[in-house]
Amino acid sequence: MEKAILLLFGFLWLHPLLAQEDTTYVEMGEVLVKENRLEIPFNKSSRNISVIHRKEIETTPARSLQEILAFTPGVDVRQRGIGGVQADIGIRGGSFEQTLMLVNGIKLTDPQTGHHMMNIPVPLAAVQRVDVLKGPASRIYGQNAYTGAINVVTELPDVNELQLGLYGGDFGMRGGHLHGALGEGSFKQNLSISHDASNGHWYNSDYKVTNVFYEGGIQVKDTQEWRAMMAFSDRTFGANGFYTSVFPDQWESIQTYVAALSHTLDKEQLWINTRAYWRRNEDEFRLERENPAFFQNIHTTDVVALELNGRYVSNLGTSGFGIEGRSEQIDSNNLGQHDRVLMGAFAEHRLEFLGKGDFRAGVYSNYYSEYGWRHFPGAEVGYQLTPYMRMYGNYGVSFRIPTYTDLYYIGPTNIGNADLEPERAVNYEGGLKLNSNRLRAEVVYFYRHTNNLIEWARADESQPWQPQNFNEVVFHGLETGLHYQIAKPAPGFRLNELSMSYNYIDANLIEREGQETRYSLNALRHQLIGGVQASYNENWELSVKTRYIERMRLDPYFLLDARLDVNRLKTLSYFAECSNITNTDYIEAGTVQMPGRWFRAGLALRIR
Repeated sequence: MEKAILLLFGFLWLHPLLAQEDTTYVEMGEVLVKENRLEIPFNKSSRNISVIHRKEIETTPARSLQEILAFTPGVDVRQRGIGGVQADIGIRGGSFEQTLMLVNGIKLTDPQTGHHMMNIPVPLAAVQRVDVLKGPASRIYGQNAYTGAINVVTELPDVNELQLGLYGGDFGMRGGHLHGALGEGSFKQNLSISHDASNGHWYNSDYKVTNVFYEGGIQVKDTQEWRAMMAFSDRTFGANGFYTSVFPDQWESIQTYVAALSHTLDKEQLWINTRAYWRRNEDEFRLERENPAFFQNIHTTDVVALELNGRYVSNLGTSGFGIEGRSEQIDSNNLGQHDRVLMGAFAEHRLEFLGKGDFRAGVYSNYYSEYGWRHFPGAEVGYQLTPYMRMYGNYGVSFRIPTYTDLYYIGPTNIGNADLEPERAVNYEGGLKLNSNRLRAEVVYFYRHTNNLIEWARADESQPWQPQNFNEVVFHGLETGLHYQIAKPAPGFRLNELSMSYNYIDANLIEREGQETRYSLNALRHQLIGGVQASYNENWELSVKTRYIERMRLDPYFLLDARLDVNRLKTLSYFAECSNITNTDYIEAGTVQMPGRWFRAGLALRIR
């Protein structure tokens, strides 16, 4: 701790404080929420959507995307350790299997398990924005967007830039990143590399995480563009308490590869995007780190997909259409060798009425080789009560395909169930949002009902956990949020932004007699998030974040985090962060005891 503080103040004395205007603030009404077909202005969306911009990514007291998402209202991030080495994510009480992660619209679904959903091979330096869509998204993105979807957005640069960063902190934490951008001419590209490591905050919790991300694009004439994306993530970590407390020497090593090629035609009223992508995940897990022969799982999954998405604008509104084909394979010493094929078709239409209203409806039809055809409709309606106030409602059917772990896993404490059927839920949502120049506020009610939820259950502690399709589960909740940007007064100390959100979830699981459940009633019940951003003379920026978390079967806890940035937009900048300032004793997932108060600090060089 003392070393981190001395390091910070040493940095501050090395560099003069020069003022620079922060140009990263974006009017939310101008933001286009980019789905795979339609693009909807944020203030005309009839959904509850959170958008995390670049400034927030840079100033949030967090070192990983997983930690940044933990400050998003309605999102439940459960980390097993620090630095985002392994984390599960849920939305609106959903499990880690029921949220879809995407990078630029490309699905990161792993057919082995949802535990790999957050293995995102994109360094933070390359992330420009994150769109969090809450509620059913199967009509928009297809399978497994059961309770919501999170799309990580990168952008090709407009300028040439080089960034270098280094940091260090408690628990032997150290890391750095390199980000290069070439933005001149018709050929633009990004390359980002990051490495993070730690000795661990308790026994056998050390980790090393390396991410490499490349994106390039070339403009052909004025109407066509080709883009290529390649990404790699390597994460190796001690997994004490991750999946069971019986074996403290658990260890895991995961490598994720993603490659994609896309072509876009944008000509007057017609827009068509065609892309192909491949994702591989290699996972080695040991119950005893130094003795793989005792118990070892080795899984390799491959996903190959081809998609075509488009939209057409006419006097009758905007029509969206799309088709996809997807192959999923696994080669595992535990789960065996399996493959399945998916085909899907999207159709939707959006129109405006009475000058202030809009209506959108569509359907996603899906074919899986194991389950046949399924259809998932949805609709949204919104009405602009005033230029700043919008009322909306929506309906949707969502579904999730069982993972190969759900179906075939064999272990000492967990056994799969090959007879599982896909989950299916009916969802309703209604809300009111206010979006003025400086004030954003929203209140939302949601309802989700399913009669075949996949839940791990057992008769008693002597029996292994096994997934079952339960008869009936109802989730409903209330979501509220407020964000206020304060007008800039005279130079000196000032408050810039205030934010507050509260989310409540109630779950009614009709349990089978004599069955104990594992996940469904362990969701968020109360979530309160607050934030303050302040500055001094444009050079010093302070972000303070608070969270109160109460889950249905865990003790509640309160967290306070803070980050100080100096000359964030200048050539040489510095930062210092402190997490869990109140030294709270808490657990987010598994039996992993999360660390108490801890510090880190670093510097960055930016050349344009």
